[in-house]
Amino acid sequence: MRLPILFCIILLMTDVGNCQDPCYNPPFCNMIPVPGPPGMPGLNGIPGIKGEPGLQGPPGLQGPPGPRGLQGPPGVPGLSREAPEGKPGPEGPPGPRGPVGQMGPRGTPGAAGPTGFPGQPGIPGLPGVSKIGPPGPKGPQGPPGVTGPAGPQGPPGEPGVSCSCPDIKAIQDRLTKLDMAINYSFVRKVGQKYFVSNMERNPFETAVEFCSQRGLELALPQNEEENNALIEVFKDPYTEAWIAVNKKKAEGNFALDMNNQTLTFTKWETGQPDTSIQDAGCTMVSEKGFWKVNKECFLNAFIVCQI
Repeated sequence: MRLPILFCIILLMTDVGNCQDPCYNPPFCNMIPVPGPPGMPGLNGIPGIKGEPGLQGPPGLQGPPGPRGLQGPPGVPGLSREAPEGKPGPEGPPGPRGPVGQMGPRGTPGAAGPTGFPGQPGIPGLPGVSKIGPPGPKGPQGPPGVTGPAGPQGPPGEPGVSCSCPDIKAIQDRLTKLDMAINYSFVRKVGQKYFVSNMERNPFETAVEFCSQRGLELALPQNEEENNALIEVFKDPYTEAWIAVNKKKAEGNFALDMNNQTLTFTKWETGQPDTSIQDAGCTMVSEKGFWKVNKECFLNAFIVCQI
């Protein structure tokens, strides 16, 4: 407000001064005044009065977070709110079965259980395929054996027919038997009979077929000496061999041979022949020379043929 008033006072003083001054150049007194060149800038005016405070501006943008303060002291311990321990709840249902665990270490053997009842006889199996090959080539003749002690003198023979020539047929028979016997790995001679075997073990029917294919018969001892010679075929741990006793109980109740001839020599084990066998059974001789009937004819036992 002060600046406009001051300006008006200065202007009035200038006009009054011009009217008071006399005109020294009359022709120019009535001329229209022309503004002169701008004067020098005036001095700075007196500072104005301090204005009223302006309205509050909008809030500025949020600044970055300040540094983390120091950790405060620990608080006062609170009061315990633990309730007394409750009673166990009811038992829940059983869970699902877990996976099978690993096998544990082998336990110690238990005591032997009581002897079970005899099982039912199994169904007879199909006849097996024979795996017995043809006889091998004839081996070299062995050296002569040691001459045995002289046997007891036999009874007098029947009067013979006077003839100066030897019994050629008997010699040929002996040579034929010897020629057949030397093809086997096991040979035992008792009197005029040879027991031969390749030390193979098979079921009863296979044993009969093996001997028959070679023109022989399954072994059947006719006396104690032959019985003892037959069991020399055994080789640990196998100690049984088939013999040619008729296997059908209805045909003589195990008292006939395979040719349906009455047995002239037997050596049955105690309780044999087995009376519980109703249909068929095959006879074998054991390591002590005793005979027994076995209804399981499919078992393996040594094959021994006789010549």
